[in-house]
Amino acid sequence: MQQDKHPSYRPVVFRDRSAGYAFLTRSTASSEQTIDWDDGNSYPVIDVEISAESHPFFTGRARVLDTEGQVAKFERRYGEEGGQGAS
Repeated sequence: MQQDKHPSYRPVVFRDRSAGYAFLTRSTASSEQTIDWDDGNSYPVIDVEISAESHPFFTGRARVLDTEGQVAKFERRYGEEGGQGAS
């Protein structure tokens, strides 16, 4: 690996403020803010808008599309025949 070409890879805390959840991982991202972690060390912290703790897909609050309603809407709009040009 070439020296001085790659960014430094260090421990960073990502914090999801909407869920009150934070996790420690390694990243090349940097921040001026720091947080004191459970192990007694201080790490840079990056606030994120959404994480696995607050994402609707992972929490089970995902919106399910009404596919049957979409088919009925399509048939009302274009008819049950399948369109024009059929022989």
